[in-house]
Amino acid sequence: MKTKRERLYEGMYILNATLSEEARKKALAKIVDGITVKGGKIKKIHDMGKKRLAYEIQNKREGYYYLIYFDIVTTHVTELWQEYHLHEDLLRYNTIQAPFVRETLEFKPFNRQE
Repeated sequence: MKTKRERLYEGMYILNATLSEEARKKALAKIVDGITVKGGKIKKIHDMGKKRLAYEIQNKREGYYYLIYFDIVTTHVTELWQEYHLHEDLLRYNTIQAPFVRETLEFKPFNRQE
C-alpha cells in the first residue's frame, strides 16, 4: 500500500479584476477553504495586487494575483484543480511543488538586451 505523502506547493491564482473588494475576498476564501477542507495547511499568502495580464483571458486585460504556499497530500492536488474549473472568478491558476516558502517576493528588473 502506498503511503500518502504531504508536500509543499506554491499556487498562483489570478482573480477577475472587476470584482469588488468583498467579492475578491470571498473568492480567495473559497480557494483557501478548498485547500483546508482537504486537510491542507496554508503556510503563506502573498497578495500581489492588481496587474496587467500578458494577454487577454476571457476578454479581461487585468487580474488580481495571489501566491499561496500550502502543504497538502499529493493526491488532493488533482481534486483541487477540478474544483478550480468550476470557480467562475478564477481566470488562471498554476500549482507547482515548492522547495521552501518565500517570506518576501523580490523581482529583479528586466534588462532588455539591445
